[in-house]
Amino acid sequence: MSTTVARPQPAEAPELSRGLTSRLISFFSGAVGLSFKLLFLSVVNALSIWAATLLARDGKWISVGGVLVATVAIDVVYLSPRRLVPLKFLVPGTVFLIAFSIIPITYNVNVAFTNWSTGHLGTKDEAIGKIQEATLSPPADGKSFLMAPARDADGELVLILVDEVTQTPYVGTRGGLTELPAGAVSFDEIGLIEQAEGYEVVRGPELIELDQALSAYVVPVEDGSGIRPEGLELALELKPTMRYDRATDSFVRIEGGKVFEDNGRGSFVAADGEELEPGWRTGVGFLNFRRIVQDEQIRAPFLRVFAWTFLFAVSTVLLSFSLGLFLAISLNKPGMRFLRSYRSLLILPYAVPAFLSLLVWRGLLNDEFGLINRLLPVDVPWLFDPTWAKVAVILVSLWLTVPYFFLVSLGSLQSIPNELVEAARVDGGGPWGIFRLITLPLLLVAVAPLLVASFAFNFNNFNNIFLLTGGGPPAEDQIYAGGTDILISYTWKLAFQQGKGQDFGLASAISIVIFFIVASISAISFWRSRSLEEMR
Repeated sequence: MSTTVARPQPAEAPELSRGLTSRLISFFSGAVGLSFKLLFLSVVNALSIWAATLLARDGKWISVGGVLVATVAIDVVYLSPRRLVPLKFLVPGTVFLIAFSIIPITYNVNVAFTNWSTGHLGTKDEAIGKIQEATLSPPADGKSFLMAPARDADGELVLILVDEVTQTPYVGTRGGLTELPAGAVSFDEIGLIEQAEGYEVVRGPELIELDQALSAYVVPVEDGSGIRPEGLELALELKPTMRYDRATDSFVRIEGGKVFEDNGRGSFVAADGEELEPGWRTGVGFLNFRRIVQDEQIRAPFLRVFAWTFLFAVSTVLLSFSLGLFLAISLNKPGMRFLRSYRSLLILPYAVPAFLSLLVWRGLLNDEFGLINRLLPVDVPWLFDPTWAKVAVILVSLWLTVPYFFLVSLGSLQSIPNELVEAARVDGGGPWGIFRLITLPLLLVAVAPLLVASFAFNFNNFNNIFLLTGGGPPAEDQIYAGGTDILISYTWKLAFQQGKGQDFGLASAISIVIFFIVASISAISFWRSRSLEEMR
């Protein structure tokens, strides 16, 4: 008697999936797909033309050429026959790589070789003009004017001026001073300018908004003199105290004849070191890198911050890994009661966004109302003493990093064959010997690259420092770096928090130094960890 065994029928889901995929491909391969492609390329070309127009207006012709060549290349690739299909997948990734990696890196390197800072922003011609305006000063016999800001027929800002001595009315523009007919200006009951024929006097909230514009408004008159507002109702005649000599490219102080020459670094400087402000942006070669080595005010905090950065990164990684591995070994016991609950509790800090945890810890560690000091029998200046602030930073970093290494170590432990451990026990190995000679080397094969990556991350862990301590507390010996600043936060302060010292060029130079430091340490660590591959 024969028995017929029914064969299992294949599942229909894969066929349905393949059918749907085929229909979608067919749908987008026809006229609809071509329409989407042309729409996409139209948007890309429109953006490219807009970008090229802006670049051409600024005279950046190399960038214009690059944008146009890239646009044409994209059009050729996506309108080409099937043989260029691989390029259609490579182009998006290449574009994003250039836009978000290569261009920012190139720009940062370029800034590192300039003097770009708060006092050196514009061009040389702009700096000369601003110095000429800034060095205008009211002479002893200078004129004073009643003033009222107004708008002309085209909406441009002008100044209605009345000589306080002769009562002659004028209108002042950025192009010069023009006398108005007698009676063209009327006054209110307290003697202020109320109306001017052909002009709309500015009043109310708009007048307050013009404060910044008026402070930079100068009406040029004869012999380089000018009339500048002093407040909202008064203007003074100013005469230059400095004369620019274009033949020698220098400024000369009219009284005394002191000469300020171009020092080749974006400033006009006298022989005694006096410098005119503002300067202009220009290339300075390796000056910023030399300043890191030669300038004591920069070198001393840089070395101190570098030492603390290295200590912070190493201690955070080693302590977090050690504690995470200890917890992983403790909870790598099948059949242990409440095992899942313990594991879940340990990864909770990893599940909460780091910036929220840091802000919460900042409140908990506050000296005055923080919960930590209320629970302790003594008051610890967690955030106000340099040493305790460093301890606080490391402890909070442990809180944030241990769950990561716990998960990594737990997964690595479970991948180690039990046969090796059992064989070691049979050979008489104790727990410590098995861990040191079997478990740890095999664990490091998988974990060593992650340790190197974690070191690089913590070396530049801006968030932990900035959100917890702000780099503080302030150091007593200098102003550039606080007690817990690491190199990245120190660089940020150089670029954005030091008044005139907002030195973008120096900050970019230090960021390049940071890159080489991290790259060198990481390369050495990876090279040393290659010996672990022999354990496999």
